[in-house]
Amino acid sequence: MAKCVLTILVQCLGLAVMPLEAGFRSPESLVRNVYAYYGQGSPGFSAGLPHDSDTARRFFDSRLQTSWASSKGLPYDFLVQGTSWKLGAVSTTVLRKQYDKTYVAVAFSNNGRAVTLNFIVVNGPDGWVITDVESPHDSLRMFLAQHRN
Repeated sequence: MAKCVLTILVQCLGLAVMPLEAGFRSPESLVRNVYAYYGQGSPGFSAGLPHDSDTARRFFDSRLQTSWASSKGLPYDFLVQGTSWKLGAVSTTVLRKQYDKTYVAVAFSNNGRAVTLNFIVVNGPDGWVITDVESPHDSLRMFLAQHRN
């Protein structure tokens, strides 16, 4: 009995020291976690998605990480399509799965204005990450390239 308890204890301790990894378990979870940063709650979760390397590594694929982390002074926040935000309910729908990419439609209101975006996500070795976000007029990748510092 003591040997069994010891084995369980060692396994639990092993799980506790595992490093945090990038990515999320599902495309919907990824999108929900992005918009958690745009709430009306605590200051750490109401200033928008941070433009730092840790956040970039957690949310974006390797090709988009550098662009996200180095972007400062953008004219507006692409993920909410505005300079300020008061978001309504965020709905997500998986539109299609095509090869290694999954397209997730996102709809919400920002200050009473309807916003729709398509997140293109991939399931990498560490979980789901964003490879691009498309608005009706632009994409996040093009937006960041256009406003490079």
